[in-house]
Amino acid sequence: AYNETAVYTLMPMVMADQHRSVSELLLNSKFDVNYAFGRVKRSLLHIAANCGSVECLVLLLKRGANPNYQDISGCTPLHLAARNGQKKCMGKLLEYNADVNICNNEGLTAIHWLAVNGRTELLHDLVQHVSNVDVEDAMGQTALHVACQNGHKTTVLCLLDSGADINRPNVSGATPLYFACSHGQRDTAQILLSRGAKYLADKNGVTPLDLCVQGGYGETCEILIQHHTRLFQTLIQMTQNDDIKENMLRQVLEHVSQQSDSHYQRILTSLGEVATTNGHKLLSLSSNYEAQMKSLLRIVRIFCHVFRLGPSSPNNGNDMGYNGNKTPRSQVFKPLELLWHSLDEWLVLISTELDRNRKNPSSSSSSSEIASLLFKQRESDNSVATPKLPSLLDHHIVIEAEAYADGEDVISMTANRLSAVIQAFYMCCSSQMPQGMTSPRFIEFVCKHDEVLKCFVNRNPKIIFNHFHFLLECPELMSRFMHIIKGQPFKDRSEWFYEHLLAGQPDSDMVHRPVSESDILLVHRDSIFRSSCEMVSKSTNEKLKQGIAVRFHGEEGMGQGVVREWFDILSNEIINPDYALFTQSADGTTFQPNSNSSVNPDHLNYFRFAGQILGLALYHRQLVNIYFTRSFYKHILGIPVNYQDVSSIDPEYAKNLQWILDNDISDLGLELTFSVETDVFGAMEEVPLKPGGTSILVTQDNKAEYVQLVTELRMTRAIQPQINAFLLGFHTFIPPSLIQLFDEYELELLLSGMPEIDVQDWCRNTEYTSGYDPQEPVIQWFWEVVKSLTQEERVLLLQFVTGSSRVPHGGFAYLMGGSGLQKFTVAAVPYTSNLLPTSSTCINMLKLPEYPSKEVLKDRLLVALHCGSYGYTMA
Repeated sequence: AYNETAVYTLMPMVMADQHRSVSELLLNSKFDVNYAFGRVKRSLLHIAANCGSVECLVLLLKRGANPNYQDISGCTPLHLAARNGQKKCMGKLLEYNADVNICNNEGLTAIHWLAVNGRTELLHDLVQHVSNVDVEDAMGQTALHVACQNGHKTTVLCLLDSGADINRPNVSGATPLYFACSHGQRDTAQILLSRGAKYLADKNGVTPLDLCVQGGYGETCEILIQHHTRLFQTLIQMTQNDDIKENMLRQVLEHVSQQSDSHYQRILTSLGEVATTNGHKLLSLSSNYEAQMKSLLRIVRIFCHVFRLGPSSPNNGNDMGYNGNKTPRSQVFKPLELLWHSLDEWLVLISTELDRNRKNPSSSSSSSEIASLLFKQRESDNSVATPKLPSLLDHHIVIEAEAYADGEDVISMTANRLSAVIQAFYMCCSSQMPQGMTSPRFIEFVCKHDEVLKCFVNRNPKIIFNHFHFLLECPELMSRFMHIIKGQPFKDRSEWFYEHLLAGQPDSDMVHRPVSESDILLVHRDSIFRSSCEMVSKSTNEKLKQGIAVRFHGEEGMGQGVVREWFDILSNEIINPDYALFTQSADGTTFQPNSNSSVNPDHLNYFRFAGQILGLALYHRQLVNIYFTRSFYKHILGIPVNYQDVSSIDPEYAKNLQWILDNDISDLGLELTFSVETDVFGAMEEVPLKPGGTSILVTQDNKAEYVQLVTELRMTRAIQPQINAFLLGFHTFIPPSLIQLFDEYELELLLSGMPEIDVQDWCRNTEYTSGYDPQEPVIQWFWEVVKSLTQEERVLLLQFVTGSSRVPHGGFAYLMGGSGLQKFTVAAVPYTSNLLPTSSTCINMLKLPEYPSKEVLKDRLLVALHCGSYGYTMA
């Protein structure tokens, strides 16, 4: 007890190095200077060494403190002094015979601690007292291992000069060079290699180069290649390894290629050769399609990325064909020309076969040109370096090709393989063009093989989503295939839409991006439309694409629930009559741009903002609480309107147009001309439908043109400025090429979600927490109550828990939360009298008390739903 009391009196004095006070207290005292106290069982000498209290440390040593006493983790005072770089304390401990070779419980000695922290000056002093500089910790790691891992150059040099084993493996076979590469320590790797370190793999076969590529350490890779030139080819071959992250490999090749023009040329030529070999393997029916396809496209993506970073990029305005040294850049594509030639021959061959099959359906397959060429191919495989067609190594494949040689079956055998090579060809062509332009060579290629490509798409529509991305990027090509694309299931097109909409986003693979204060859209509830318009205009499009954070002025709530509420309220504000932007259609539920919106001087800016909001909502999979007329959805999609669309704004007028089309008007004396009277701010004006229209009579022969022009005037021309402004905002986030995947009905589904709530789907996609499970009586009562609610009450419940009154496309499985997909969740809460359910909108969680009966549950739930209000607090 005496020691326990005394040590806590002395400890603060030792920490402050108040040696006089300590000396006075210890004088004539019975205190044991080696008394170990506290949870870790340290002595006062440990405390002095740890804090650098050198005077107290000397005093304690003179009083007989043991310099080699180990605490509960096996640490001596010398360990602690070394760890914290207490030079004077280390010196004094060594004077009093501290043992430098003692290991703690993890096998670490004092020199390990110095090496970890790169304390070279102290290491110089200590190694003179060390019997074995290669002493190992519990993992077999020496001080050199840890110094290399942490990149301490001078420490590494000191250890090597002191005789450390440069190639010593730890228990898993990892050498110091391995450790340097595992953390991308370029300088320590350079020291080791210049001192003759061997390039050795660990016991699992993982090499230093593997580690550099896995970490994306380009500079360290470059050092390895400088010392071991054979590793260049190993690096290129890694592009075929599906286990290595593509972005890391790209990062490494990008760095190495930018070191010199010769590096750049060599990397691209080598990648081209590997891609060509892979492409020919893919075109061989005996290879594994999935593996070869992924490998080829991966290599070509990396090739194109490195090519674009070259000395003269097609985007920087320089000569596209040459770099700074006037070396033709196109020469790096030469190896790939062999692959494109084989692709072309395959497609020509299939086209010929299809043509012959059409002319003579009964022709024998044994006479098939494809089968005979495949036989010739096999015979020449062993003698010709570059065969006319990709090799088919197995005899049974040739027999199979002969058996299925009619055109249709040849397509089913080859379509996927050829399509992947076509995609690779498109990527290479595009990399040589400025952004947004389609290569004339590729357009020519598609036109040449139009018939075969259409057969491919018809036989296997998935090709559109897997390989034929170019169709939507080039209007000239799109028109040839649009009818086939529109025939694919809506679900497939929706997935393709989002996959490619988000593909260019740097953070698209991240679940959640931290939001800085400057990125938050701070809006006022009492002027939500104007304040939101102002905030969106101030923010950059790129930031808005990466994520939206909204806060209402004077409220603390943030997160996905608030974002959903913001979109919901803005949807209603966009159609607010006070802004005169949209008018209600004849059906009373849909809206159409107001042809007289110019009464609001800011109307076009507001239309642009409305387009941005709908574009942003679609981009981030948020639903809007607004429905437009079919004709307006058509305008968004670029689909021409027809006379039937007029019925949404004027059903009687639409009937009149229908009557004109259905009846002979020759002798009716209608005296219609190509002009109409229209209301412009309360005054009637005659507007010609085409030049000189007021004097051109409508006849039986030209009545269809008249009806179409009237339709265009009423539905398009009258609101053209408004449409243009809206689309300017919408296309900021949604490219026209992608949105045209859908028709007007599907666009409404994408924007506004499913109007009906499927309770069974809801129940199937609900999770439970805090003690609830589907068999709990409270949960069974809850779903019975939900089934008994009206549709409006179900919408209220959904809004109460998720912040939105809509179900996303695809159903409840696709509910979004604060960090991505988040299912509807019911959490248990202990019941107290009159307690209402609450919710956390950011995580779609209903906190449902453990009610004693179904009747109480229903009563409390309805009170919560009907008495709820806008505004969310932090969950």
